[in-house]
Amino acid sequence: MNDTPDSLAALKAEYHRLRRSLARIGYISQGSVQQRSVAASGRSGYQWTRKVAQKTVSVALSQAQFEAMKEAVGNERKLWKTIQEMERVSRRIIFASASDTRRRKRLSKKVLGLI
Repeated sequence: MNDTPDSLAALKAEYHRLRRSLARIGYISQGSVQQRSVAASGRSGYQWTRKVAQKTVSVALSQAQFEAMKEAVGNERKLWKTIQEMERVSRRIIFASASDTRRRKRLSKKVLGLI
C-alpha cells in the first residue's frame, strides 16, 4: 500500500474514533428479541431467542425486559460492526506503516481484507 503520511494520520484518527465509540456501547447480548402478537401466534408477549450448544433457547420476557434486551442485542450488533471496521483500518495502518517485503505485484484490497 502506498498511503501518504496525511492519509495514515487520517486512518489513525479513524481508528481512535472507533475505539472511543466502543466505550460508549452499553449492555450487550447475543440472540434476537421478538414481540409476538395475538394474531400471529394466538398468544401475545415478548421473547428472547439465542443459540446455546447448537440448540435454540427461548425465554419469555416482560415488556421492560424486552426493551432492555432489544437495546442490548442492537448494541452487540453495533459492537461487531465496529470491530470489523477496526480490523480493516488496522490492516491499512499496518500495511502502510510497517516495512514491506519485496513483491512483484502489489497486494490487492481483496487480499488485504479491505473490501
